[in-house]
Amino acid sequence: MRFEKWQALGNDYLIVEAAELPFELTPARVRLLCAGHFGVFADGVLLLQHSEDERFVAQLRIYNPDGSEAELSGNGVREAILYLRRRGWTDQDAFSILTAAGEITPTITGPDSCRVDMGHASLTSKDFPNGPGDGRGKLRAGSHLWRFQHVSIGNPQCAIHVEDPAMLARLDLPAIGPAIESHESFPNRTNVSWYTELDSGSPTRIRARIFERGVGETLSSGTGATGAAVAHALRTGTGAGGPITVVLDGGELQVEVGKGLRVHLTGWARPVFEGRLSGEFVDELTEIDEGAA
Repeated sequence: MRFEKWQALGNDYLIVEAAELPFELTPARVRLLCAGHFGVFADGVLLLQHSEDERFVAQLRIYNPDGSEAELSGNGVREAILYLRRRGWTDQDAFSILTAAGEITPTITGPDSCRVDMGHASLTSKDFPNGPGDGRGKLRAGSHLWRFQHVSIGNPQCAIHVEDPAMLARLDLPAIGPAIESHESFPNRTNVSWYTELDSGSPTRIRARIFERGVGETLSSGTGATGAAVAHALRTGTGAGGPITVVLDGGELQVEVGKGLRVHLTGWARPVFEGRLSGEFVDELTEIDEGAA
């Protein structure tokens, strides 16, 4: 079974073509594939298959390392887009793919970069069912009351503004993240980002840290960066179609927040290696679910 491992700002995925799979990609198999020491080790799996709808170059499914399926990943989708181009699924600079979040339209901007039309962000969604129209809320997790901005960008985002970079650096995300991710306000769990302005003289540059649903604290997240950028634009009036630079642990992404919260995400993604799973490991993956059944 052939696969490639790609990374974008330290957010790494295994990319698999459906035609290569000798079994169904179940949650238990995803968990073992992504496991450190016992598997390949990754932040998730990207499954690509040809779409029956000729409007789309491919259909993309995205799996978190805990086996759950994500609607969208900004980093993962860029990895899939650049993989499709390199592997000859298309020779076009602009094309569309289908995800669980709907149609995604990228434009290739360089050998390892692309600008992705993420569609319109929304401040209301089924993932924050009791939230107000402006998406603002507050919740208590542990001993702290957090004020947040809900943003839906194909998946749920909970963006929390903090006072300054020093405060952001002190946050213990593994300790505080799980209670917010699984808070009763979010029936489908949520991704969480904490963000702050880096320089008062440059309001289009922010720093963010991400606690990703089904993953935990991560070096970067494209949709997490988007959620933080949208929240920042709403809070400050920054943006108006111009790029907001989001500085993450793994690097920088550019987010454009335009009219009607139309969002474009620009960044890079690169292959790490190509490999094949051994026959023994494929057998182990197959037997996991057969034994459970």
